[in-house]
Amino acid sequence: MIHEIGVTAGDIWRYLEANGTTSLSQLKVKLDQPENLIIMGIGWLAREEKVVIEKSGRGYAVALRQ
Repeated sequence: MIHEIGVTAGDIWRYLEANGTTSLSQLKVKLDQPENLIIMGIGWLAREEKVVIEKSGRGYAVALRQ
C-alpha cells in the first residue's frame, strides 16, 4: 500500500505543478483514483511540507508550497 500512496503522491505533485492550485474534488476527478488514496497522497506531501492545504468554500484547495 505504501508504494501506491507514494505513486499517487507523485501524480498529485505533477498535476499541481502543471495546473496550480486545485480543489480536492477536482483532483479526485482528474486523477481517477479512489478518494482515500488521494487523501493519503496529499497527507504524504503535506508531511514532507510540499503542499499547502486551505479551506475553500465547502471543500479544500491544494497547492504546491512555494
